Amino acid sequence: MGRRSVRRCVVAWVFALAIFACPPCVNRASAADVVAARIGVQGPQKLRFVLESTQRLKPNIAYLSGPDRIVIDLPPVDFSLGPGLSSGKRYIKSYRYGSFSSSVSRLVLDLNEPALVYKKFAIRPGKGKRLHRYVFDLKRTSRAKFDRDVTRTADALRRSDSEQASPVISDAARNGVKPVIAIDPGHGGNDPGTMGINGQAEKLISLSVARKLHRRLERTGRYVPVLTRSRDVYVQLRRRVEIARANKADLFVSLHADSIANRKLKGGTIYTLSEDASDAVAAALAAKENKSDIIAGLDLGVEREEVRDILIILAQRESKNFSVKFANILIEEMGGRRLIPKRPHRYAGFAVLKAPDIPSVLVEMGYLSNAQDAKRISSAQGQNEIVDALVKAIDLYFAQRAALGFNQ
Repeated sequence: MGRRSVRRCVVAWVFALAIFACPPCVNRASAADVVAARIGVQGPQKLRFVLESTQRLKPNIAYLSGPDRIVIDLPPVDFSLGPGLSSGKRYIKSYRYGSFSSSVSRLVLDLNEPALVYKKFAIRPGKGKRLHRYVFDLKRTSRAKFDRDVTRTADALRRSDSEQASPVISDAARNGVKPVIAIDPGHGGNDPGTMGINGQAEKLISLSVARKLHRRLERTGRYVPVLTRSRDVYVQLRRRVEIARANKADLFVSLHADSIANRKLKGGTIYTLSEDASDAVAAALAAKENKSDIIAGLDLGVEREEVRDILIILAQRESKNFSVKFANILIEEMGGRRLIPKRPHRYAGFAVLKAPDIPSVLVEMGYLSNAQDAKRISSAQGQNEIVDALVKAIDLYFAQRAALGFNQ
């Protein structure tokens, strides 16, 4: 089955999922600033979580299990708390924060065991003070009570999740004259991804490289580049694929910079889709990346089983072959710049690679757990080298397709 035929088969399903109206714009200049967060011990079973903000907030609380999490949704705020990941205390394993959508900022408390917010209250600024304080008192609870609250708050969480930006169709992508390149910066918002040994967050590095690649491709005049996110906001894994499909992308490139226990391991790696991972490292990274929605305070598995199965089957047809072809071209380009090791092509079941009719690759630009890689991919020069290789590989890939008689 040709690629265009596959596209026609799934287009009805794609557009049934996508709502193309843009969400209302938010005036970020007026957003509150969350300047501090701290955890205090209140007793053997109790902890106190405190936020300090420059403006009054109205937090909403929900619960998720598997793993256990407390989700605190806020109106749009700026977090002045670092790159987005902080360690916890006792049964609060850690907490994450960032923009979740245009109208929601999200803070997620990852729990070691079930706990509930049994009391919350606000403290207005005192005389001569300017900060509002928000207090959340937590205590351990039983599994049964926690699960009841998961069910009780599910509707509110779904409403919040539905406010994520819908796929936007660019006019340039509609005309079909130029190849459309979907560029996917990994992680974002309240999911920082890996934290490098130099303190850099993966979400910011991937966004920086993605923006540079977008500008370079746009300047060539040969392509229509589309970003799955253009700022530090979280985008669900399935929605990233929807954005690429809705824009009729001809190539999907997901950018990451992960970490691994072996700090000596360095260099980029190119992944293409396979339900059977090529090795233990590939399997571990795919499992970690596919949990990104869980980290951000979402539930995975929202697609019906039969739909997931169809997407996997379609992805393993013609698009898989073109994915491998592009991966091999990119390996040559990155290898010439000494950006990859001897065995750079691997296979794994990354969720973002499962577009049914779009050749897709996931590029691990290097390991933030390695000092040399972290320094290189955090620098402007290192990022430009990666972009150079990507642009050259994209040029060669579409030139080869044209020579074989494929329309884009």
